[in-house]
Formats: sequence, C-alpha cells, structure tokens
Amino acid sequence: MFDQLDALLLARIQFAFTVSFHFIFPAFSIGLASYLAVLEGLWLKTGDDVYRDLFKYWLKIFAVAFAMGVVSGIVMSYQFGTNWSVFSDKAGPVIGPLMAYEVLTAFFLEAGFLGVMLFGMNRVGRGLHFTATLMVALGTFVSAFWILSVNSWMQTPTGYEIGANGQFLPGESWAEIIFNPSFPYRLVHTVIAAYLTTAFVVGGVGAWHLLKDSANRHARKMFSMAMWMAALVAPVQIFAGDMHGLNTLEHQPVKVMAMEGHYESHPDGAPLYLFGIPDDKEQRLDYAVGIPKLSSVILKHDPDAPLAGLDTVPDADQPPVFAVFWAFRIMVGIGFLMLGIGLWSLVARWRKRLYDWRLLHRAAILMGPAGFVAVIAGWITTEAGRQPFTVYGLLRTAESASPLAAPAVAMSLLAFVLVYFAVFGVGTWYILRLMSGAPHAGEKGVKRTEKGPVRTAGITPGPTQNPGKDPDTLPSSQQEARDGV
Repeated sequence: MFDQLDALLLARIQFAFTVSFHFIFPAFSIGLASYLAVLEGLWLKTGDDVYRDLFKYWLKIFAVAFAMGVVSGIVMSYQFGTNWSVFSDKAGPVIGPLMAYEVLTAFFLEAGFLGVMLFGMNRVGRGLHFTATLMVALGTFVSAFWILSVNSWMQTPTGYEIGANGQFLPGESWAEIIFNPSFPYRLVHTVIAAYLTTAFVVGGVGAWHLLKDSANRHARKMFSMAMWMAALVAPVQIFAGDMHGLNTLEHQPVKVMAMEGHYESHPDGAPLYLFGIPDDKEQRLDYAVGIPKLSSVILKHDPDAPLAGLDTVPDADQPPVFAVFWAFRIMVGIGFLMLGIGLWSLVARWRKRLYDWRLLHRAAILMGPAGFVAVIAGWITTEAGRQPFTVYGLLRTAESASPLAAPAVAMSLLAFVLVYFAVFGVGTWYILRLMSGAPHAGEKGVKRTEKGPVRTAGITPGPTQNPGKDPDTLPSSQQEARDGV
C-alpha cells in the first residue's frame, strides 16, 4: 500500500502535521509570557493581590504549554535531516547560523530564567523574580525573531551567493539576510497574532467563569484585560496584515494571485472574490461571489489598476490555489470577528454590562480557540502559497527532499500521528482542566515537591527558605484574612 504513495507528498504532510502542532504552543506561550509580565508588574505597582493570583493561575498553564512547545519543536527540527537533507545541504550555510542564534540567545535566556520564574516567587526578591519573568517574555520574542527571520528568508531570499556546489552561501552582510524584505512585516503580523491568540484564550476563560459567577473579581479582571486587548490590538493587526499583503504583492505576486483567486488577469481593475471554489485543473474560480474592482482598490489603491492573474504563470510554478484561497479567508474572517468582539466589549463597557452581558460571554467562549485557527490558517497561506519552492524562486520542494522510499516516510508519519495525539492530547486536556478551575484569592502557583518540580496545583510544597512565611502555605483562614476576603 505504501509503495503506491508519493514519498515527497508524505514528507510534506509529515512536516505540515508536526509544524501545525508545534505552532499552536509558541503562539500561545509568546503572548502568555508577556501577559504574565504585565500581571506581575501590575501587582508590584498596585499591591492588588488579584494580579498576583492571576499570575499564579496562568503560570501553571504557561509551564505546560511552554514544555509542549519545546518538545514539539525539537522533534520537528529532526526532519530537516531525515526528510529534507538536500534542502539542509543547500540552504544550511544561511539558515543554520540563524537557527543556532535562536538557541544561543532565546533558548538560553528562557532556560536561564524559567526556573526562577516558575519556582522562585517566594525564594528570591520581588525585583529579581520580576526580572526573570521579563527575561522569559523577552526570550519568547527573541525566539520568534530568529525563526521568522529564517522563514522570511526562504520567502524573500536576499544577501546570498551561490557556491560552486549549488549551496546558498552568505554574502557580505548578514544584516541583509536577517532583515530580508518580508521579515519586518511577518514579525509584526505574527507576534501580534500571538498576543491576540492569548487574549482570546484569557477572555474565553474569564467569560466561562463569569457565566458561573459574575461577581468573581478574578474572572472580571482577566475578562476586562482581554477585551481591552481585543478592542485595541485587533484593528492594529488588520492594518499590519494589509501592509504585509502589499509587501507580498511586491515580492511574491503569485502567492497573492492564489490568495485572491485570480486565475485570469484583470487589465481594468480586479474584483475581490469573497467566496468561490478554485479549480486548478480548469484554471477557473467556480461559483465566484465578488465585489467589482475592490481587489485593485485594496492592493493598488486604484479601482482601475490592472492586476495580473495565474494565466501569466506556468502551471508548474503555481501554488495549490484551493488551500491558499480558503486559508486566507479563514484567517481574515477570524480577524474581523475578533474586531467585532472587541467593539462589542466597548459597547458593553459603555452600557456598564461588561460583566453580566451573557451573550457577549458566550461569544467570547466560542472565540476562545479562534486565535489558534487563525494562526494555522495564516501559516497555510504563507507556506502553501510559496509552493512549489522551499526557497522562493530558487529551490523547488521536489528538489529539496531526501532520497527516501515512501514506506519509510509513511511509517514515521504514522508514528508521529499516534504519539502526538496521545502526548499532546493529554497535555491539552490537562491545560483545559486547569482552565476549568476558577481563579481565587490565595491562588497556588507552580510548586516544587521534595522530589523535584511538579507543574500542578494543590500539591503540598516542600520546605522553603522561610517556612511558615510562604503565603501559599498559610491556612485558608489566614489566606482569606490576608486577602481581605
């Protein structure tokens, strides 16, 4: 059976599967690390224990998500050597150092301060602990910086030379490689997406607990903060996405043709197709529903501006339009839904119903996982739209794969599917279980037992440097007195 399958297709499916799993966790941990830094900073500034409680509540969730992100990332990187050895050989001199910089800067920074952040709140000074939290948040951003630089170079390669053996070699300036034409736009768009993803998870959890108890101060605080993020940042993301799209039009016009479903060139202004069924074989968009000339207005700021279509591109150089066309619409549609929730929350604040408008809370719960769907859809748009190249315009995907037989790739893909759904399924279930518990005064953080660190709540901690003075070890009656309950 496996002999009848295509090894290249299986390798692409395997990489898409592992990247999709991996991308979910960094998209969450990047935003959550910054949210934790904000919570701890507000606690130190105001002295309001609700921020400290929320910090400890989300710290447990961050610990699990961060661990799963690291594990899934390590496994994914092995595929460069197993399934994509030709790509690694050709592009390694350029992308290898960039990925090494990610380890030497971001990973070491996170690893150096993560233990203090998770277990040190009652063992080190407040200033040092806050510094550790800031460093972990910075580390997640630096990690995104290097990884997105690598990906952006594959999309818009610059600053390279071609060696005698066909390798891509760094030119005179590494800055030209790192800050390639699409990198600034992709970095801003992706990081904001991570922040919005986290905001809607936090908002969904807050809404869930408000439906159970609208007087829960902790749920009110997290829901309010999340809705401010949605209202203020969603418009910025839409603008950033538009700028990114214009940059893509300049450097990867074929990708934009696929995103827009433009099989035919439009010399007098192109329509914006809202819906349709792309047919690559017949080179047409069936059942198209569009707005005349609006695509030219968005992309060229001129309703009569001509736009080229896929009829100007050889079939062998075209991306899979169906995947790109619909992934792009899913991403954009979720972006506008996020904006709608943010505007709705502003109306709720104005009417003083932010904490008791149950329809808004139910909508926020439904939108809780929307950020993950949007980032995966955005990734599909970016990566599928780059096809049939791994290094855009220079190295084809078919020329990048390892010389493996289909059965070997199929068996490893099957193993990945089984292990990933088992391991990360359990991890996701545990995160949801943590979220299902309402935050409360005297929230317990990540605890360390005598046998080592344990990422869970409610486990009796081992002795600290100041036994009896750790606020989380006080009897419940003293905790309530301390928190003014």
